[in-house]
Amino acid sequence: MSHTSTWAVTGMTCGHCVASVTEELEEVPGVEAVEVTLESGAVVITSDQPLDRGAVEAAVTEAGYQLT
Repeated sequence: MSHTSTWAVTGMTCGHCVASVTEELEEVPGVEAVEVTLESGAVVITSDQPLDRGAVEAAVTEAGYQLT
């Protein structure tokens, strides 16, 4: 069963930012798909299990941005 969660990320200003956040989030165990919308900062993640906020926050921080 797939789970979908929506998060908000601040600090992204360009396509490279989107790519960095997407790449880091795709490495989180259980993540199946990531969709990042630059204009709103919304990140929609589809996973095979509910995701731990700490894991998502660590990935976003590693990319250089903030989970809000």
